[in-house]
Amino acid sequence: MSIVGIEALDFGVEDLEVGKRFVTDFGLSQVSDTAFETLNGARLNLAPIDDPALPPAFESGSTLRRMTWGAADAEALETLKKRLADQPGYVDRGDHIECQDPNGMTVAIRVDSLRGVELDVTPINQYGDMRRVDQPSPVYERATPVGIGHAVFFVDDLEATEAFYRDRLGFAVSDRYTDRAVFLRMQARGGHHNLFLLKLPHRGAGLNHVAFTVRDIHEVIGGGLAMNRKQWSTFLGPGRHPISSAYFWYVNSPLGGAFEYYTNEDYLTEAWEPREMQHSLE
Repeated sequence: MSIVGIEALDFGVEDLEVGKRFVTDFGLSQVSDTAFETLNGARLNLAPIDDPALPPAFESGSTLRRMTWGAADAEALETLKKRLADQPGYVDRGDHIECQDPNGMTVAIRVDSLRGVELDVTPINQYGDMRRVDQPSPVYERATPVGIGHAVFFVDDLEATEAFYRDRLGFAVSDRYTDRAVFLRMQARGGHHNLFLLKLPHRGAGLNHVAFTVRDIHEVIGGGLAMNRKQWSTFLGPGRHPISSAYFWYVNSPLGGAFEYYTNEDYLTEAWEPREMQHSLE
């Protein structure tokens, strides 16, 4: 078990003020002029698109420039330093390392610093299983994301990019679209995916979306409606994924791609057998 969480996302954006307003409306807490965080302390950092401190972009326009993963402990970080030392752009900064994955995304790794979060989650009622008694379901005026759950990238070389995360970082394959895409999770036991790599004809490397965990379906709905009230447009949803089973609502993002609220994804273990399926846009 090497990688245990998504620590931070660094974006280069064309309009910093619009980007800051979007992230605040999406439900993250502002901790400095250009830094925002989820309930568990995962950070979103915004910078002007031409900021020389940012790594190179893997696509034009506003987009994700660096993704930081959390290693389980100092020993795990040392192991990853050895595994990644021969990768393009490798830099050892002592408390963290950076390199480029085969898709051109800058990957940073540091020892996990995310906070544990305890929340009251109202039970749901299903046929023959009534757990919420004499209590209405909650109504959320907005969402407050718990953490960053996953990212989805368009890739040029699916095989090489999958191999990097599987063999170098220790990710496990959850499911696969034949010759088109792969769902990867950080550990053998965990949510369905933390990374989804998708290869499409005539579409080079880039960001599709980043996803934020919320507590339940009611918060997915409340968050999506709140973003619409603030004039941010829906990309897709509300809906439910046939793969992963998660409920979702995507909002178009001025930072690049889309931002997703999601909940109720499948939880997998070592006993899970990855499925091989034909790709569908459904």
